[in-house]
Amino acid sequence: MTDEGSAGRDATRFSRGGQSHETDHVTLEEPCEIRLEGEPVAVVMRTPGHDRELAAGFLYTEAIVQPGDIGTITACTEADVLNPENIVEVRLVPGVEPSRSWQRNFYAASSCGVCGKASIEAIHVATSPLSDATRFRREIITAAVPALRDAQTTFDVTGGIHAAGLFTTDGEALVVREDVGRHNAVDKVIGWAYLREILPLNGHMLVVSGRQSFEIAQKAVVAGIPLVAGVSAATSLAVDLAAESGMTLIGFLRGETFVAYTGAERVI
Repeated sequence: MTDEGSAGRDATRFSRGGQSHETDHVTLEEPCEIRLEGEPVAVVMRTPGHDRELAAGFLYTEAIVQPGDIGTITACTEADVLNPENIVEVRLVPGVEPSRSWQRNFYAASSCGVCGKASIEAIHVATSPLSDATRFRREIITAAVPALRDAQTTFDVTGGIHAAGLFTTDGEALVVREDVGRHNAVDKVIGWAYLREILPLNGHMLVVSGRQSFEIAQKAVVAGIPLVAGVSAATSLAVDLAAESGMTLIGFLRGETFVAYTGAERVI
């Protein structure tokens, strides 16, 4: 079984019966340089695919651009550049200026998200508290994880990739994206919405395959998502941000049970 997000690598399998040589399928991880108006903004370690969504979601959730600011997103066409497929060029609508509040040339790693920022204050994106009063049925919330898992084609092959999915209050999965970085998967989902001009995402639920970190909660708040749920735990900063922002943050979403760290009143 093959998948665009995976690659074969030689490996040796050890078991009680001995050892054997085989080809194992691992998740692709490659750098993607995001350029804005020709200027490098960030290098993101990601799984190739849906790079236009990744760039749009990243720039939006980092408060560098606003809805409607982006004119075009294209692959690099410079002939003398090594691996141009790993460079995304973003151009803004004529007359639009990007925010200059971001720190240049920071590095985003697949394991932890954006690193190298000067302080914790620098990664707090200014947003208004969520006023969305949408409520979500318990059975819809618990059914989202199996739906997310069913859409994880690369996970079926590698067993080593994260996913994020955007769901309606009726449980419909509007989009699911996989990536080696859970924050990248979230950016791809939000970028999908950005490019379709449907932000903010009031009345929607974001479900992630791993833990809920500060960065994931922040990206969801920026996108106006009132409920974020994941199969693992949330971090302290994620819980604090969710409480400050009026977001419902759910962890340990497994089977019929889950923990609402904040915003339990949205669950019915």
